[in-house]
Amino acid sequence: MDSLYVVMPAYNEEANIEAVVKQWYPVLLGKDAHSRLIIADAGSSDRTHEILTELKETHPQLEILTDSDRQHGPKVIALYKKAIEDGIDYVFQTDSDGQTDPAEFNAFWDERTLYEGIFGNRTIRGDGKSRAFVERVVCMLVHHFFRVRVPDANAPFRLMNVKTLAPYVEKLPGDYNIPNIMITAFYVHDHRKTCFKEISFKPRQGGVNSINIRKIVKIGWKALADFRGFRKMMKG
Repeated sequence: MDSLYVVMPAYNEEANIEAVVKQWYPVLLGKDAHSRLIIADAGSSDRTHEILTELKETHPQLEILTDSDRQHGPKVIALYKKAIEDGIDYVFQTDSDGQTDPAEFNAFWDERTLYEGIFGNRTIRGDGKSRAFVERVVCMLVHHFFRVRVPDANAPFRLMNVKTLAPYVEKLPGDYNIPNIMITAFYVHDHRKTCFKEISFKPRQGGVNSINIRKIVKIGWKALADFRGFRKMMKG
């Protein structure tokens, strides 16, 4: 059986984390015994870590990654690196805010041998028009800088072959804020076997999003310089 890491970054998710763990944990059934649900929780100031610690007592395949940066992007990179270092076959990344539906996972898993990366496409978004607009701008920038067209560059619902993912993670600084956007661009630019599948995307199920529009704009300005550097890397 293939091994799988389901990985999630978390920050102050006490309102969601217990429900999310219980919803996603059954995805590990029928997978290799080394499969895990791994949540990166560093910097939370609420009860997120306490809740996760309690859940570990009844969910033996749940792991907590604490030695990562506080920010979302670096947590995602740290989770990917753990899957690579542990020699896992596949890694699936989603978020811990309850916006994604585990019932849609099997459609990705069933096609894992057909593609090196299967990415979610949020055609209808429950998190507001402003974030949908930001994603459209991101896709335009990805096309401008890397000459690739993608319907959704940053969806937190993606299944990737770890061996294929590894060289791209190596290209990213450990503190990079938007790793999933660049990983999507790398896969499509390099003509990897990829697929974009439509997924649902609910409103945040509780709590407050730590990344607001103001922070997104700030990250976006920095991303322009980063994209120029990555474009030179691709051409090289």
